[in-house]
Amino acid sequence: MRDRIVIAVLFGLALIAVLAFLGVNLRGNIGFALELRAIRLAALVTVAVAIALSTVTFQTITANRILTPSIMGLDALYQFGQVALVSALGGLGYVSLSPHLKFGLEAAALMLLAMVILWPSLKSRMDLTLMLLAGIVIGGLFRSLTSLLARLIDPQEFAVAQRAMYANFSSPNTELLLIAALATVVAGGFLFSRRHLLDVAALGRDTAIGLGVDWNRVMLVHLVIVSALVAVSTALVGPVTFFGLLITALAERLTASRRHVSVFVVAMLLGVIVLVGGQTLLQHGLGQASTLSVVVDFVGGLVFILLLFARRT
Repeated sequence: MRDRIVIAVLFGLALIAVLAFLGVNLRGNIGFALELRAIRLAALVTVAVAIALSTVTFQTITANRILTPSIMGLDALYQFGQVALVSALGGLGYVSLSPHLKFGLEAAALMLLAMVILWPSLKSRMDLTLMLLAGIVIGGLFRSLTSLLARLIDPQEFAVAQRAMYANFSSPNTELLLIAALATVVAGGFLFSRRHLLDVAALGRDTAIGLGVDWNRVMLVHLVIVSALVAVSTALVGPVTFFGLLITALAERLTASRRHVSVFVVAMLLGVIVLVGGQTLLQHGLGQASTLSVVVDFVGGLVFILLLFARRT
């Protein structure tokens, strides 16, 4: 009953945020303005759903509530990829590159990195601290390589890549909206259909195997799904480090049960409220006094530190 009440309240708040995003300060050519806002709204909702589903699933398969795909170095790989493409193709070649081909390359690279970092640890039960350190080291490596390439290429060409290296909720990449939304719907449907299996997996590796779960196969499949969802969100708005951690931490504290069907829905609604409501407030209420990505990363970073201290105590 508590979960149903929480979901109903969050759904109402999400609906208010959506209506405010579409209607606040709407003037001029109403039809044209609504069309533009609806496309941006669809992109933000897709990002919120993709990040919520990927983070909850990632924390389940790693059995750790402070890990997210971004913390494991996937964002650093994405940023390195943008600079590497500009270095190899030039600024003009980068801009001319097919967005769908670029999305495919990014998704493949993110999936490969996730396998390299996580698959050995999931298979042999490597200590999660070592897994986290591996992700941080790999993330640091890619950031160093990004800085090196940034010094080697022309500054004007680097400026082209820099636009894609940081999260931008004000102008999402709507060229990929259709394929991103389709991928998110398919992945979300798959995760919801496997929600009971994820509930069992959350009990731990030994318990899940004892209950008949093919642990290695299940973890591999869900790791691929998580990587695809991370690729969707980064392709639309760029890398967001702590957003997933923020909404999943709030979702776990608002839900009475730990069943994935409740956590999934609450996390998705919180993601919509934060992204759509926050973008509306900053754009129309505060006159773009700041960017939403800065606020989200700041608050999410504080949540990450608090979770670390909570685990130590």
